[in-house]
Amino acid sequence: MNVNEIGKKMKMKKRFNRDKLNAKSSGLIILTALPVLLFIILTIFTLTILSINLITAQTEASAVSTSYCCEKTISGAWCQNAPKESCDETNGLRINPSSCEATSYCKKGYCYDSKEGTCMENAPQKVCELEGGTWTEDTGETPPQCELRCCLIGDQAAFVTPVRCKKLSSLYSLETDFRSDITNEVQCIASASSDVKGACVFEENFETTCRLLTKKECQSFKENYEGNQTKVNFHEGFLCSAEELATNCGPTEETKCIEGKDEVYLVDSCGNLANVYDADRIKDTNYWTKIYDKVDSCGYGKSNGDSKSCGNCDYYLGSTCRAYEVSKDKARPSYGDNICRNLACEYNGQKYEHGETWCASNTKGGIGKESVGGKDFRLVCYNNEVSVEPCAEFKQQLCLQSDVNGFSSAACRQNIWQDCFVQTTQGDCENSDKRDCKWIEGASLANPQEGSLSNQGTTQPFKGTEEDKTAGTNSITGQAIFGGIFGGDDSSKDNEDNKNKGACLPLFPPGYDFWNPNGGDAESFCSMADSQCIVKYQKTALGEKECIENCECLDDSWIDDKMEVCVAIGDCGDKVNFVGKAGYDEGYSTKLKKYEPEETSSKK
Repeated sequence: MNVNEIGKKMKMKKRFNRDKLNAKSSGLIILTALPVLLFIILTIFTLTILSINLITAQTEASAVSTSYCCEKTISGAWCQNAPKESCDETNGLRINPSSCEATSYCKKGYCYDSKEGTCMENAPQKVCELEGGTWTEDTGETPPQCELRCCLIGDQAAFVTPVRCKKLSSLYSLETDFRSDITNEVQCIASASSDVKGACVFEENFETTCRLLTKKECQSFKENYEGNQTKVNFHEGFLCSAEELATNCGPTEETKCIEGKDEVYLVDSCGNLANVYDADRIKDTNYWTKIYDKVDSCGYGKSNGDSKSCGNCDYYLGSTCRAYEVSKDKARPSYGDNICRNLACEYNGQKYEHGETWCASNTKGGIGKESVGGKDFRLVCYNNEVSVEPCAEFKQQLCLQSDVNGFSSAACRQNIWQDCFVQTTQGDCENSDKRDCKWIEGASLANPQEGSLSNQGTTQPFKGTEEDKTAGTNSITGQAIFGGIFGGDDSSKDNEDNKNKGACLPLFPPGYDFWNPNGGDAESFCSMADSQCIVKYQKTALGEKECIENCECLDDSWIDDKMEVCVAIGDCGDKVNFVGKAGYDEGYSTKLKKYEPEETSSKK
């Protein structure tokens, strides 16, 4: 094969390869175009679906977006935008199909509490008035009584109203400095916390002496110093007794209590405060050189009450600095004349921490028991002394106590017994959210009535009616019990129903003015326990009487059952007084009479 033939073949091959490549390229373009077209179609379809969903969602949203301004919601919240069904429309409460901002009854403004000196912005008028505040419409300007300024309290600061500043002063028993020239909170806080304490060293009477001051106080002292001001120097974090300062102030074994502070402090020979009293470090040079924080002092996190070696008292943990007294303090301090006074109390042989409150009673039965003349008391341990706070007379209040981690808290709470007698179901009777009652199965009351002591309105005694006195005379079967624990008449169905009935009585029986010569509360309420029982006899062959119906009424157990009802009503029946003495009689009387059509036999 010659050279020309070889060249010809090579050209043909290149052309063939080029044509092949073009064919492949064309195929590639076609194959690539198909996914792009499919992508475009899918995109259009998806957008269509999204548009439909968006339109549907917007339509649905518009259907449910209509909200109302509820003056009060069913859940108890005031001035809320909510669906209509969430609004409380009872008792004249208003609703409006608009935003609460657009209504007059939920217009927001400033709510000022004149007692506490606090002011709340964006408060609805109704809510403010219900809380006892004074409401002012928001006109764009802050009311004068709500303007906040800087209240400096000791080494602390608060951005509050003038009245609130005075309230804080009385609350903490500290003098305050109300700075009306400071109009922002950041500047207020900075004005109280910018100064640190240290030794302010200067010359006096040709001696180098010292005062423990803040940097600001030392600077002020320097500006008013009559001598060479260059010799007045502040040493941050140092005590005046530091040896390197070479002052005439040195360590001592004296201590001091400071008004407004809990701790016992050491004092140097110049009368300056040093660190918290620590008997183990009183000879320690370092402890007389630098200022140690409370957290770095002895016994931090503990009360240290009655400690003879540590003066790191803490009022909230039950101790504070006081001058040592033999009669009050269990230990004498190793140095100085001051100690962390233990603020705990001892009552009836039991220890109570400072701030604890607990319940006590003047009755031998205890709190909430049924002794006549009994009363509950709330006792308070405060600053090593126990004070007594009586609950209301006639057991109209009860003392309730709870204990959390060994710390007791107590309060006098209203005894809600007044509507017990008129409750007819056990569920209503024992609803502790509404009343303090108990259900006695099978018992019943004569003429149940709502309770009200004579000082709240006299309740007339129950005297009975003619119908009451003659009921049951038409059927002498022994089943008629008037106001008794069996109840009912001769109907077997009624008797069956009465087995599941009962009476609602006070869980904590109240007291009455039983000494009232006109009867008063005691006669009125105690008469609800009156009952009578008709017992049927027949003569035997020997002419003796034999009980055949309601024979249980002759047993002492019948009286015991009735007595349970009687004593639960209040100061009724067989009771003792709060010193354990019984009354002049048994607290009840019984009568057994032969049944006559004109009258009923009774047993009271």
